[in-house]
Amino acid sequence: MFDLTEDWVWDFWTVDDGELFHLFFLKAPRALGDPELRHWHASVGHAVSPDLLTWERLPDALDPQPSGAFDDLATWTGCCLRDERAGLWRMFTTGLAGTHRERLQRVGMSTSTDLVEWVRSPEALVLADPRWYATLDPTLEAAPEEHWRDPWVVRGPDGLWHMYLTSKARDDVPGAGVIGHAVSPDLTTWTVRPPLSGPDRFAWLEVISVQQVEGRWVLIFSCLGEQMPGHEHGTGGVWSVPVSGVGEPVDIGAAVRLADERHYVGKVVQDRSGAWQFLAFRNAGEDGAFVGGVIDPVPVGWRPDGRGLILHW
Repeated sequence: MFDLTEDWVWDFWTVDDGELFHLFFLKAPRALGDPELRHWHASVGHAVSPDLLTWERLPDALDPQPSGAFDDLATWTGCCLRDERAGLWRMFTTGLAGTHRERLQRVGMSTSTDLVEWVRSPEALVLADPRWYATLDPTLEAAPEEHWRDPWVVRGPDGLWHMYLTSKARDDVPGAGVIGHAVSPDLTTWTVRPPLSGPDRFAWLEVISVQQVEGRWVLIFSCLGEQMPGHEHGTGGVWSVPVSGVGEPVDIGAAVRLADERHYVGKVVQDRSGAWQFLAFRNAGEDGAFVGGVIDPVPVGWRPDGRGLILHW
């Protein structure tokens, strides 16, 4: 597994350059003492592997920005992809500003020619649209936070890039978590669209990813039981649901659990043999306390009934 002695490691995303798998991960000092404090001190680390098993740590990819930037408090989860037209790698991440702490979440972008040195955009790139999504009213002392995080970008058959986001419906009722959606022709100019799902049984759907596994599209997300109204603690985890394609509506009510709450932020990655592997971070130990660290890959495939994915431990 991949873990660090001096830092907690949790949310992550990967990209394959054809020779190495690159792991970008959130990290924060264990010296903070309380692992819950890690969220407000998160930066993005970087490691590489030829096989998803043996990792070499590289210099950190992204640190919090100077005061006044949209992400001057912390950088949260994102994704990375190759923009062939521009000859660049692009990384989309969630930014938190110190003026609003976690109450205001926005998406920004960084670019790189080598996946090591990154140039940060100074401004947020994609903002929640109040026509469809719950947004922050900064004039209210106790205003609910604005959920607009964990961007996942994939190209659709319409030629557009589609961004999936963790967000909430405008009417913030129990189970208001929806799949945020924005599109772009060029990865720089984005238009926010209505959500791809309606509210259902999840308060939020974290770290969404959409991939074509064994010829079929699947959407994966994470949600703990405590964020599922009417469900008991421990009944959440990593979830999967079939989708008909990129940018298509998602029946969140049909999602099935892929992994329990011992693991979180599940991702599927295709290894060098073409097989699909599941990665996640260790969320909770036997005592329920946070653990951290990214597990070794676990083979994953479709359930016999086709309703989602299943792990082959």
